[in-house]
Amino acid sequence: MAVQPLGTPCWADAMFGDVEGAKSFYGDVLGWTFGEASSEYGNYTQAYADGKAVAAVVPPMPGQEGQSQWCLYFASPDAADTAAKVRENGGQVLMEPMQVGEFGTMCIASEPSGAVFGVWQAGVHEGFEATAVPGAYGWAEVFTREPEKTDAFFSAVFPYSAQQIVDDNVDFRLFNLGDTTVLGRMRMGEEFPPEVPSYVNVYFVVPDCDEAVAKATKLGGTLRFGPMGSPYGRFAALSDPQGANFSVIDISKTEGELPKTKDV
Repeated sequence: MAVQPLGTPCWADAMFGDVEGAKSFYGDVLGWTFGEASSEYGNYTQAYADGKAVAAVVPPMPGQEGQSQWCLYFASPDAADTAAKVRENGGQVLMEPMQVGEFGTMCIASEPSGAVFGVWQAGVHEGFEATAVPGAYGWAEVFTREPEKTDAFFSAVFPYSAQQIVDDNVDFRLFNLGDTTVLGRMRMGEEFPPEVPSYVNVYFVVPDCDEAVAKATKLGGTLRFGPMGSPYGRFAALSDPQGANFSVIDISKTEGELPKTKDV
């Protein structure tokens, strides 16, 4: 795949205290296989769907032990420049741009309401080798209690145009790169306990949503929402046994009409 345009979701990884447990869980639920751990890079281990690199798991670095969570990376031709824009627009740079051998340059940041994300300046590792197929990344949404801050931030840091879904029952925005919708933003309501921080929810594609949910819960995962049908596919929100939130979606089963949107 060619290097992705600025602002394109291009990679996902997660830190796990129990990496072998994570490999076992996601291997069963998403059908992943795993490469060799790279000891030179903190035992970073890539996950594959049908032989294509789709994500990675890694143990925490000393002092970084804590809640496991998925981190979505956005492509950038210049990670340092994107880090500067993060700061200029009210975000925080949690890890300064760091070159990872010949693979590329990474940076970890958070938007003003606290959702953490990554920036990836590609070297030989350009990101996802597959998307929108079973086991691969499919979609992502930023969940936030401060949508005004979040919306202004993402539109300033990345060259997004935005559309708001016209629905009195939900505050949901879509961010687009050209004609491609690349990210969603959901306002967190009272259904979210106050201790749940803003976060980026990553969706992985599965051949059967209900089957994936059954596997996940049998293996110690927690069903948070769904399964339910939508115009985009049948999906469900889960937490894995180590507490990392993620969603699964069967994009082959769509129902209902696409929502009305307005440019904002």
